[in-house]
Amino acid sequence: MRILVTGAAGFIGHALSRALLARGDVVVGIDNLNAYYQVSLKRDRVATLAEAGGNRFAFHEVDFSDMAALDAALAGDEIDRVVHLGAQAGVRYSIENPQAYVASNLAGHVNLLEFARHRRLDHMVYASSSSVYGGNAKLPFAVEDRVDHPVSLYAATKRADELMSETYAHLFRLPLTGLRFFTVYGPWGRPDMMLWNFTRRILAGEPIPVFNHGEMYRDFTYIDDIIAGVVACLDHPPADDGAEKAGGSVKPHALYNIGNNRSEHLMKVVGLLEEACGRTAEIEFLPMQPGDVHKTYADITAITRDLGYAPTTAIEQGVPAFVDWYRAYHRV
Repeated sequence: MRILVTGAAGFIGHALSRALLARGDVVVGIDNLNAYYQVSLKRDRVATLAEAGGNRFAFHEVDFSDMAALDAALAGDEIDRVVHLGAQAGVRYSIENPQAYVASNLAGHVNLLEFARHRRLDHMVYASSSSVYGGNAKLPFAVEDRVDHPVSLYAATKRADELMSETYAHLFRLPLTGLRFFTVYGPWGRPDMMLWNFTRRILAGEPIPVFNHGEMYRDFTYIDDIIAGVVACLDHPPADDGAEKAGGSVKPHALYNIGNNRSEHLMKVVGLLEEACGRTAEIEFLPMQPGDVHKTYADITAITRDLGYAPTTAIEQGVPAFVDWYRAYHRV
């Protein structure tokens, strides 16, 4: 297949592109290479894709929130399906810079929907987020749960993406699958995320900031398991048959959680990091951050039932694997 991957220089986009190239697909990657975190890491990811894909990989540096620029960049590319992973990420940053989220996550999502609609594509898979569950007290979070009370603008934009996608599935019968990712980590990860930040600080002998005084739980999901789920979704567009899909739509639109189906105590992960780094962390306990949630936990019943998704990597294996990669990448 010929697959457009947005956010191809990002963490999940890079890993997905590598997996698609490895199985023989043609990948067209786009990314605006913004400076939310170091651009050098993004360029290094793209370089690995160019090396792995040869003439089956093409890359365009373009901002997909600009529809004219998007159309111009992709005018010469034939595309069968889209995996739309590009977005302005980060819960806390959305409090500081809301306009970045409006441009990328709202206008950008509509642009990709329009691109898929006018190209009459077979399927578009897009990234939502576990943050849409907000402060829901019911655990684990299931795709059937109500998600009407986001606690950050980032979460609100991701829920809006799901609602706009439902509209396009209804009006234009465009097959769409939204994926609610749960705390993705692993090699080539994001510097703004906890695992990278804590690893850097522990190795540098700096204190690590632990919010809510350590009483935090997350469904940590290893990147390889995430990619297995994304590829399974990509290969199985929801049917336009009037049957109810995961998430409740009767249009060709499905919603799935992709998580590890385990909610881990944050301090357990800190202990694994200390062991992998060979150093004891200096911990600075802090109160809860605005926009954050106490606990995430994915109910993966729907994606397991429909697509056979079964995560295989526990944090006991995944955390040391990340630290090994981090040390090798930074030569520390």
